[in-house]
Amino acid sequence: MSRLHDPFDHWVDLSPDRIFLLHQDGPMTYRDVDGYVETLVRELAGDGVRPGDRVLMIAENCVEHLALILACSRLGAWSCGVNARMAPGEIAAFAVKADARVCYFTTAVSSAAAAHAQRFEARPSALPGLQRSAVRPSAVAEVGALAEGVAAIIFTSGTSGAPKGVLLTHEGILQYGRVSAQSRELGVRDRSYAYLPMTHIFGLGTVLMASLQAGATLLMRTHFDPAQALTDLARHGVTQLQGPPTLFSRLLAHMEQAGIQHAIAPDLRYVYTGAGPLDTALKQRIEQAFGQPLHHGYGLSEYAGSVHLTRLGEWRQDTSAGYLVEGAEVEIAEPTTGRRLPPGERGEIWIRGIGLMPSYFRDSEATAAVMREGGWYASGDLGEIAPDGALFVVGRLKEMIIRSGFNVYPAEVESCLNAFPAVERSAVLGRPEADGNESVLAFIQLRHEATLDMAALEAHLREQLAPYKRPTAVHIVSEFPMTGSGKILKRALLQEAS
Repeated sequence: MSRLHDPFDHWVDLSPDRIFLLHQDGPMTYRDVDGYVETLVRELAGDGVRPGDRVLMIAENCVEHLALILACSRLGAWSCGVNARMAPGEIAAFAVKADARVCYFTTAVSSAAAAHAQRFEARPSALPGLQRSAVRPSAVAEVGALAEGVAAIIFTSGTSGAPKGVLLTHEGILQYGRVSAQSRELGVRDRSYAYLPMTHIFGLGTVLMASLQAGATLLMRTHFDPAQALTDLARHGVTQLQGPPTLFSRLLAHMEQAGIQHAIAPDLRYVYTGAGPLDTALKQRIEQAFGQPLHHGYGLSEYAGSVHLTRLGEWRQDTSAGYLVEGAEVEIAEPTTGRRLPPGERGEIWIRGIGLMPSYFRDSEATAAVMREGGWYASGDLGEIAPDGALFVVGRLKEMIIRSGFNVYPAEVESCLNAFPAVERSAVLGRPEADGNESVLAFIQLRHEATLDMAALEAHLREQLAPYKRPTAVHIVSEFPMTGSGKILKRALLQEAS
């Protein structure tokens, strides 16, 4: 298998009448979904979409979006998914950044996508539930080896800067799907909970591609709703539940508010979190709620998925991201010199391997800023490797705070704040001061019906953190600004505090 659609075609040929997808309108077989894909292949070809063209998808999860991804692969075009809940200006900027040949909108399942479609003066697609823009004759198709190798563009979340277009290869995404499926022994009897946006590598790789590799069924939801998730876990045979820590936090908050201590999930056998920092307090709460180990990993869009994963069924008392996966290489390096650091020392996580992006799309400056000699990608993440090979991620290089000449890692402070009984979740960031120092700002969201005893919190922090690590200010927020993939937008918090 060498193309993104090949695993799907395999199951279409082998068992066309087996259920592949369950969604709000009922079950769909591989044959049913294949009909959607072929309809879109004909439409795209009829509109003059060529290999190496970009097809921008303003989408929320639905069978039409899935079919678009597969249709682009069959045609050789690049699928470029963006979350429909983004602002109009952001969507317009993505269309320009991608130099999109045509834009599609999942209007049947998303009022946000419908509003964007209206702004683009979109017209109906041959597939009900979709609308598409006029074709842009001026779009320039990529050619040569790059056009042949690339399957998709994923835009980075832009939590700390402008989003960049990550080029994902067929080989890299297929490898990630294989590794992800093997790591949890995924098979045809499994049912994956597919609420994670397929516009993000987490939903595209860990859920969709891993399930296609294994022939697992998808229970698809347009977005995450805690009450719906609990119902689905209890009644619909979900065996695989994955998501970023922030969405698990939302689920636990809903359970607490509803007086539910333990989730009813008779078929669930695998729980996983990634795409964000994990602290011990949240990990313990998740494991108590589900009665099984919380698996964890480390990955990123620039590598088409995970490079480290914990082992299936392993109960760990720490928040390790697990062990190196097949096809990936990881080194810990001193950021400025590139000197490799031994196990136990903290430095920048450098990555190379099968899944590494060729570049950012038409952005040589941004690409040069992160690539190092020997084909290594400097992730900007800080971590250390334990003697047993387990990776611990401690924060972001750009987010590291310099306070009184000492390094402060926000993840460490957040973990301490999250362990305080009244705190549901937190975000910590630095703000420059006039003397060149940085203040440590903490933003916290309280648990259901909790009140903050500031004196008790300060005593808790004094017990756990050195003076230079303690927040200089604590702000209470009702909700955190989030990306569509469940990451906290820290730059928006900093603007709010200014």
